[in-house]
Amino acid sequence: MYKKSHFNAIICEYNPFHNGHKYHLQAVKAQNNHPTAVIMSGSFTQRGEAAIADKFTRARLAVENGADLVIELPAVYALGSAQTFARGGVGIAEGMGCVEYLCFSAECGELEPLKKAALAFEDEGFNNSLKEYMDKGSSYPLAVESAMRETVSDEAARIVSEPNNTLAVEYIRAAQSLDFIVTKRKGARHDGVGGVENIRSASELRGLLREGKGISAFSPAEPDEITDEKLLGRIILYKLRTMSAEDIKNLPDVSEGLENRIVDAVKNAASVEELLEKVKTKRYTMARLRRILCCALLGITREMGKTPPPYIRALAFNEKGTEIMREIKECGRLPLITNVADGYKNLSDSAKRIFDIDILATDIHALAYKKIKPCAEDFKYQLKIIEN
Repeated sequence: MYKKSHFNAIICEYNPFHNGHKYHLQAVKAQNNHPTAVIMSGSFTQRGEAAIADKFTRARLAVENGADLVIELPAVYALGSAQTFARGGVGIAEGMGCVEYLCFSAECGELEPLKKAALAFEDEGFNNSLKEYMDKGSSYPLAVESAMRETVSDEAARIVSEPNNTLAVEYIRAAQSLDFIVTKRKGARHDGVGGVENIRSASELRGLLREGKGISAFSPAEPDEITDEKLLGRIILYKLRTMSAEDIKNLPDVSEGLENRIVDAVKNAASVEELLEKVKTKRYTMARLRRILCCALLGITREMGKTPPPYIRALAFNEKGTEIMREIKECGRLPLITNVADGYKNLSDSAKRIFDIDILATDIHALAYKKIKPCAEDFKYQLKIIEN
């Protein structure tokens, strides 16, 4: 039996799982050899896209290659801003009641500069500068970078200009009871092409898979089937055409009249890509707009992402993972769900609304394959211990 609180947690997407992820899991265990729970986006990702493969496949591959337990990060957080994504993942890690270390990789491999950048968000001068840049029309990421340069340092600005650093800063801001293990990111830059040895970015690997090319040189395994996000385009347009400006205004990250731009654009747009071209401005990054469209499709409202995570849903585990689940049941603050049908019945009404989104997300994700997958996979999926 492991001592209480001697567990690691990683927040991730594994979209797809690759050698860089395996390296990170190995690096974390080299630090303390504690069992590691992974909190992973489910059917949709923070880029505002359907995941390249279903969450059950990605969870299994993670456990086969170093993770001990995979927990689903609900779509209401996975499809949020970096702050919402981090708040959801950290909320689950702390809600487990037995996690000591939150582990992440970042372009900056040192903890103190990340903590300094996180601390800046509590400074009045920084926040005044941030608001000024936002008022001038900058996107939020660029406004943060500019405010860091103006009120903290060039180094802090450089740190928040990198996406994994940005998430790391948000993890630090969100955490109240966790220590951190930071690993320097190895291989290609986020969304970059090329890399170190046999490591490439998840973005490049998704591109290779969608071109029909194998990724065995860069991943310990690859999914048998992959999604084509364009297959969801028509149902996204359909959903938007049924929504009023007020409905769209209630979606996460919609502000400053964006709802009216969407309503006008959707009247004539013949594809999601055309819609995005009509709607985009320098204030709204493409990833943010794509997240908004996915939130519309799934019925995610602004308020949902503000609520703390209400449950812990296990997707895959090995023998060490059973030890983590035992501790969650004993000292966790959130209910652990290993059987959807039974666990769902015991949730509060507000928790059921968040779980309903995940069930819908799985069903819609099943439509993103050339050969449509069956419905209700959340209820059919049987958890069993994975040998590795």
